[in-house]
Amino acid sequence: MELYSPWVLLVFLTLPAIVYMKRRRQTEAAVKFPSIKDILHCPVSLRQKLRPLLNIARFACISLLIIAIARPRKGTVLSEISTEGVAIEVVADRSGSMQAEMDYFGQNLNRFDVVKRVLSDFIEGNKKGLTGRSGDLIGLVTFARFADTTCPLVLSHNVLLEFLKKTEIVRLRSEDGTAIGDAIALAAARLKNAEEELQQRRARFIEDSEQANNERESGFKIKSKVIILLTDGINNAGQYDPIRTAELAKEWGIKIYSIGIGSAQAYTTIQTPLGTYKMPTGQNLDEGLLKTIAERTGGFYGRADDAETLVKIVKKINDLEKTEVKSVQYAQYSEHFGQWTLAALLILALEILARCTVFRKIP
Repeated sequence: MELYSPWVLLVFLTLPAIVYMKRRRQTEAAVKFPSIKDILHCPVSLRQKLRPLLNIARFACISLLIIAIARPRKGTVLSEISTEGVAIEVVADRSGSMQAEMDYFGQNLNRFDVVKRVLSDFIEGNKKGLTGRSGDLIGLVTFARFADTTCPLVLSHNVLLEFLKKTEIVRLRSEDGTAIGDAIALAAARLKNAEEELQQRRARFIEDSEQANNERESGFKIKSKVIILLTDGINNAGQYDPIRTAELAKEWGIKIYSIGIGSAQAYTTIQTPLGTYKMPTGQNLDEGLLKTIAERTGGFYGRADDAETLVKIVKKINDLEKTEVKSVQYAQYSEHFGQWTLAALLILALEILARCTVFRKIP
């Protein structure tokens, strides 16, 4: 709540002078008596004791009218954001080999959990150099034997982070595998059609302007298109050749950053009736393929043996793909002087009614 004309409140400074003038005028007697000694011992009625309430009511009415003239109002700050950002498809491997353990700043987590945590920091931001991608259109494609769109391209990253959090490594052997070519093809197709999807959303958002996030998407323009590929394996499933899909992505103006996850000393912890055992998993990372995919599209390849290295690679991508967000804020106000005016008029009406009836003075 704020006042449009707060200087009007200076009128309150005149009220003490009005009270003083009123009390001074009442000290002069209308009828003079030689002595009021006997009158002082007369009992005072309840109406006489309550009569000062009339003056209090009159001053309350004046005070409320002063506040009403100052125009109290309540404002709601609205923002209109125009963004020229990056459309990013995160392509994450969730095959069975991602079950191998990896160091995450002193903790032993499986590779996929480490990837999820680092990606969450990349999207949302943290206090260790990652500022977040709040102005970008981001989607999530996950793959094993088959590639799936886990989350479409969105600016509302809360839903994206929720999908990422609930995504798990495949459990069925029939679904296990590493279809890198299919995953790149699906992500590239999503990015190619991103402008068309945005236009369709804008058409729908015009009909429903109350959704703040929709307003953001209606003003979003795609500056560049990027795929961030994270995998620890070799392409051994799917219909499409990874090199061919990378060349197609290049034709569509899409850049691919590939990240190889893994280490030669990787192992998996296995629980058995006889105890807990650590089984070496070895390494099946096709670094040559990942380097070729990245180089042909204008990106780069990075090898991450632990979480610290993965964070550095992701931070490098974050620094290369900058986004500028322009925001215009405006306020929408609703006036509240009416309720103050109504209260003042109600008190004035009650005061006049009481003065003419219960507290009426007979000359």
